[in-house]
Amino acid sequence: MVGALVSGVLGSKLPGSGTVYLGQDLVFQHTVGLGDIVTATVTVVEKRPESHVVILDCLCVNQHGEVIVTGTAEVVAPTQRVHRDSLELPEVQLIHHEQHDALLHKCDDLAPVPTAVVYPCNESSLRGAVEAAEAGLIDPVLVGPGALIREIAMTFNLDIGRYRLIDIELAPDAAQAAATMARDGEVEALMKGSLHTDELMGAVVRKENCLRTPSRISHVFLMNVPTYPRPLLITDAAINIAPTLEDKVHIVQNAINLARVLGVAKPNVAILSAVENINLKIPSTLEAAVLCKMADRGQITGGVLDGPLAFDNAISAEAARTKGISSPVAGVADILLVPDLESGNMLAKQLSFLANADAAGIVLGAKVPIILTSRADNLRSRLASCAVAALLAAANRDARQARAAC
Repeated sequence: MVGALVSGVLGSKLPGSGTVYLGQDLVFQHTVGLGDIVTATVTVVEKRPESHVVILDCLCVNQHGEVIVTGTAEVVAPTQRVHRDSLELPEVQLIHHEQHDALLHKCDDLAPVPTAVVYPCNESSLRGAVEAAEAGLIDPVLVGPGALIREIAMTFNLDIGRYRLIDIELAPDAAQAAATMARDGEVEALMKGSLHTDELMGAVVRKENCLRTPSRISHVFLMNVPTYPRPLLITDAAINIAPTLEDKVHIVQNAINLARVLGVAKPNVAILSAVENINLKIPSTLEAAVLCKMADRGQITGGVLDGPLAFDNAISAEAARTKGISSPVAGVADILLVPDLESGNMLAKQLSFLANADAAGIVLGAKVPIILTSRADNLRSRLASCAVAALLAAANRDARQARAAC
């Protein structure tokens, strides 16, 4: 990078546009760190008019005056002034995953969560379970056709020998068996494999499995967006297609409870719509107003709600100020409550594929957390989903112990 600064001076300043490199000899005398300010200087020490060759001394120093680079450059200088319009350099973005690392770090002192992995009959679902187990997040019980699972493991070199395997041929039967295990306390979480989501959730909501709670079941995407300074929860983008106002009360309360488990003491909830003002023709704006009033009256607890807010106002305080919106949530939203599944799903996938965000998926409202992973998920996303489940399982365990003590 420092050598490129020297090239930049030679090609744009001295001798300038039209310069042709012949050779360079640089000695790097000091390290350079991110954030250092480096100044490159070149000085002509020799000219050979017959060949238009110019020899230059090269020097780079940092902001403390320490010499970083010394050396020489040999170039052919242009014989006449060449002018070229300056080009805008491409933007370089450094993407860090501190939020992901912090989430995994919260699980350092937790024992692996016994987890029924339901029908892991393709590479991605079986690999996800194995990777999460190797990371110490879950203790998987593989529920599905034993011969096929072993074949997949052998094909993709996945070691499943240490994990319990329950041989069940059909996906609906595997889902029912996993739900029964959760009901009976054999496992503390469920993890979706390659079966359809409705097959798994059908077993979860079946009355005899006793996994329902007074809360409506809902889904949350936990997004780690490189351009946003805090984890972002998006709900509901996978379970409730067109939630009613009553549904949204449960959906937002589930998300607030999750955020508190993740360490956000009082999460900020932005209730999204297309506009910031109440519009009688847009139902989501009316519902936003009602939800905010319900929070004021203590019918929704644990968070700060504001809405309706457009997406830009929810995640940018500057955008809100520009529109004259005074909001305690704008720019510091922890939770985005979307109008419906379609908008939420598109928003989450736009952040994943256009903003390089990692998305963990979890289903809430049942007696055990349910991990939903996608074939497109990378390792970070899979581990993050399992980490969220591990934290929820630990919170559920603590709550049971507290009730027993009372």
